[in-house]
Amino acid sequence: MAASTSTSSTSRATATAPTTAATSRTTSTPRSASPAENAAVSKNTARSQTVAGSRSVAAAAVEAKVRPGLPSRQVYAVAGCYFVASFAALGLPPYLTEILPELGDGAARWAGLLYIVPTIFGAIGAPLWGRLADRFGRKRLLLRAQLGLAAAFLLAGWADSLGTFAAALVLQGVLGGTFAASNGYLGAALEGGALSRALTVMQGSARAALVFAPIVVGALTPWLSPHRQYALLAVLPLSAALMLAALPEPPLTQAAAPPAPEKAGAAPKEAGAAPQESGPAAGETGAAPSSESGPATGTTGPARSPAASLRALYTLEFAFVFSTVISFPYLISLIKERLPGTGPLVSGVLFALPHMCYLVAAMAVHALFRSRPRLGIALGFGCIALGLAGHGVADSLTAFVAVRLVLGAGLTMGLVCLSVLAADCAKGRAPGGLFGSIEFFSKAGAVAAGLAAAAGNDWFGPAAPLLTGTAIALITVFATVIPALLARLPRTRRSPRCPR
Repeated sequence: MAASTSTSSTSRATATAPTTAATSRTTSTPRSASPAENAAVSKNTARSQTVAGSRSVAAAAVEAKVRPGLPSRQVYAVAGCYFVASFAALGLPPYLTEILPELGDGAARWAGLLYIVPTIFGAIGAPLWGRLADRFGRKRLLLRAQLGLAAAFLLAGWADSLGTFAAALVLQGVLGGTFAASNGYLGAALEGGALSRALTVMQGSARAALVFAPIVVGALTPWLSPHRQYALLAVLPLSAALMLAALPEPPLTQAAAPPAPEKAGAAPKEAGAAPQESGPAAGETGAAPSSESGPATGTTGPARSPAASLRALYTLEFAFVFSTVISFPYLISLIKERLPGTGPLVSGVLFALPHMCYLVAAMAVHALFRSRPRLGIALGFGCIALGLAGHGVADSLTAFVAVRLVLGAGLTMGLVCLSVLAADCAKGRAPGGLFGSIEFFSKAGAVAAGLAAAAGNDWFGPAAPLLTGTAIALITVFATVIPALLARLPRTRRSPRCPR
C-alpha cells in the first residue's frame, strides 16, 4: 500500500515537472510573437482607441448642446445690432409716397415697384452671400452686410434723381441681407434648442423694428424729410458694425486632414471608422457643407435632417410669408373704408398689434412647441386663415382688434415653429448656405404677396388680398395636417383577390 502511494506521488511529480520547466523557460526567455499575433494585437488596440475617440467626440457634442458656443449676451448683441441696422430698411419704405415727389415723380407712380426692389435683389443675393460666409467667415460677411447697408443708405439719402435713388435701393438689396447673415452667424455657434431660441430672439428684433421704426421716422419728419433721413440713419448700421467687430468669429467647419502614411508597426486604420475633426468646430458648431454644395466629407457632427424636411421648410416659409405679408400693403385703406374717421395713430396701432403679440408671447410659445413644431405650424396657419377671413367682415374697432389679435397668435406660432424647424434642418449643414436659402424663399414669398395684393386691390378692392391670404393659409393647413393624420391611421392588410 505504501509502495503504491509512493509510486503515484512519483508519477505526479514526474508529470508536473515538464510543465514547471516549460513555465520557467517561458518566463526566463520570452518567445517572439508571430506576425499574425502582432497584427491581431494592433487591430484590437486600434479598435479600442477608435471607440474611445468616438465616445469623446460624442461627449463633446453633448456638452456643446448643453453649453452653447455663444453666451446669451452675445446672442442679444447680434439681435440688437440687427434691430438698429434695420430701422431705415423697415421704417422708411412706408414713406415712399412722400419721398418720390422730391425726386420728380409727383404722383409717386413708382412707389409700389420701388417698395419691393430691395426685397427682390435681397432674395437674389442671399444664397450667394451665405455660401461665401461658409467659406470666408460668418463674422466677416455679417460686417460686410452692415457696411453695405450703410453705403446704400448714404447713396439713397443724397440721391437727387429717381434713377440714383432706385440704384441705391438695388444696392440695399444686393449688399444688405443682414438678417440672413445674422442667422448664419448664430447658426455657426449654436445648435438645437439654443439655436431655435436665438432665431426666436432674432424674429423678435425684426418685429420690434416693424413696430417702432415707422413711429421714429414719423416723429423726425417735421425736422428732416424722410428722403434725407436715409443719410442720417446710415449711422445706425455703421454703429452696428462697430459693435459686431468686438464679437468672436465662429469657427469654420474643417475638413479632415488626409491620412498620413502608416509607419512600420503602426496600427492600420479600421474600415468604417469615422474620421475625427480637429479644432473646436466639431464640438461647437456641428456644421457641415450645405446640401446645396454636396455631401459632407471628412467632418464630424450631427446627422443631417432628410432633404424632404428641408424642402418642406422652404415651402412653409414661402407660404407663411405670402399669407401674412399680403395683408400689409392695403390694411390702412381697409381700416379707413370700414371705420371712417379713424386717425393715423389708431391705424398704426392696429397695424402693429400682431407684431406686439409676438414680442409678448414668443418665448412662451417656443417653450410650448419646441418638441412639436409641426403642430404649432398647423395651428399658426389656422389662426392666420381665421384672422384674415375675419378682416373681411370686421366693421367695428373691437372687431378689428379681435381679428388682429387672432392674426398675431398665428404670426407668433408660425414664426417660432419655423425657427424650430430651421434649427433642426441646420444640423449637419453649413449655416450660411442654409439661412441664405431660407431668406431667398422668404423674400420670394414677400414679392409674390406684394404683386398679388396689388393685383387683387386693383380688381376687387382692399379686401381681396385678405381673401387670397386666407386661401393660401387654409391650403397649407390641409397640406400639413392630412399627411400626419394618414400616418396615424392603422394599416389594414389587403385581402387577396378572389379568382375570377
